[in-house]
Amino acid sequence: MHFLPPLQSAKLLKRYKRFLADLELETGEQFTAHCANTGKMTGCAESGFSAYYSTSDNKKRKYPHSLQLTKNHFGQLICVNTAIANQVVHEALTHNVIKELCDYSTIQAEVKYGQENSRIDFLLTANDKANCYVEVKSVTLLSEDNPQSGQGYFPDAQTVRGQKHIRELIEMVQQGHRAVLLFAVLHEGISQVSGAKHIDETYCSLLTQAIDCGVEVYAYKADISASAITLTEQIPFIA
Repeated sequence: MHFLPPLQSAKLLKRYKRFLADLELETGEQFTAHCANTGKMTGCAESGFSAYYSTSDNKKRKYPHSLQLTKNHFGQLICVNTAIANQVVHEALTHNVIKELCDYSTIQAEVKYGQENSRIDFLLTANDKANCYVEVKSVTLLSEDNPQSGQGYFPDAQTVRGQKHIRELIEMVQQGHRAVLLFAVLHEGISQVSGAKHIDETYCSLLTQAIDCGVEVYAYKADISASAITLTEQIPFIA
């Protein structure tokens, strides 16, 4: 996925009210950007981080600038726009980057399914294969205790919605379909992923149950720059 034009750089002053971030240019000019992230963004939005933003030409937008990436004090780029995860996964599915999900003839996004009124991120179908339900989660939480360990976690906050998604995936397996939980790792410092038991024990318990029931779990990492984000390689998921 390309940023056209490439992102512009600034300094992050603060992120607040969930959807807003104040940035400062080298000239000293300050402005407010929209931040498309409902999570806590732990370790991703500290004052003084480098920030990379895009600018919309839509004159109706109250905040024409959007925060897309930050760079932490270790020099690691982080994608903080959670909507990008699905975009890079769709691109990876289209180009058969995810080897476990190759050779499906149809890729449908946001398909209604399940008993809890959910929408699956991607439904993959082919004449000679079972339907495959793919739920995508963006991973940006790096270990706070040992940030140089490469250990990433999901979720970064308690997630009732995420718990529902796991129950729906279990149901799909029980119906004879294939179900996949795909962690899209959008933090350069993360080299392996685990469930965040210290944050949401219920989610991680459901995740273990899902794996035991046959839900497949994979983690794929992205190459990140101010011009593009591309899912490139599988990294370990450690339950």
